[in-house]
Amino acid sequence: MLDTPYKTALVTGATSGIGKAIVEALSAAEYSVIALGRNKEKLSALSSLAGVKAIAADVTDRATISALIAEYDIDVVINNAGVLSTRASFQEIDPAEIENMLDINLKAPLQLTRDVLPQMVARKKGHIFFVGSSAGRVAHPNAAVYGASKAGISLFCDALRCDLLGTGIRVTEIAPGRVQTDLYRSAISAENINSELYDGYEAIQPEDIAKLLLTALQLPKNVDVSRLEVFPTTQATGGSRMVKTLS
Repeated sequence: MLDTPYKTALVTGATSGIGKAIVEALSAAEYSVIALGRNKEKLSALSSLAGVKAIAADVTDRATISALIAEYDIDVVINNAGVLSTRASFQEIDPAEIENMLDINLKAPLQLTRDVLPQMVARKKGHIFFVGSSAGRVAHPNAAVYGASKAGISLFCDALRCDLLGTGIRVTEIAPGRVQTDLYRSAISAENINSELYDGYEAIQPEDIAKLLLTALQLPKNVDVSRLEVFPTTQATGGSRMVKTLS
């Protein structure tokens, strides 16, 4: 197990992509892991991993999340669940999608963090991670609401770190560029997603993000990695600046 004072981690959006890779990495490091997601079939597969308790839950269901958190002594939280439900100019976005992205990407992680912090403060230990995005640091076309939700997470992390000074609790934002996940599955058709985003490009893999998280987690308790910005070597800050993989 990693040499840290932490034993139990909670991961949201655990059934695919970055969340699944983090659950697998924490399990391999002998953590007890509470894996939250909505896909019961994929959650069942996660349950076979050592130390993993997979629970079907919607992060926007605050009553369920609050009750769940009250059952466990949670040392590490990975706020990973997120959605990019549409890519369009802001004036063309369905108002319901604005609510959906803000609810899942911004409001849910703030509410979950509010629920878990009192127990962490009482024990004077804990590490809270937020999976943000380069879209929250630099403007991306056709992603105004998604970018706003991730920018909110980024500033929240900085403010939360101020509020938690002296408590021993660490806060880390992970803000990646293009990662090969299912994030775009709602915004881009299945037949176009690979050709548009990944074919010919060397995207970051979810396992790469999991390794970075474990690195931050295992550092001495007096070291807080405030932000991890990470891009594919073929991508520059600004998101849309990508080049084909060089042979």
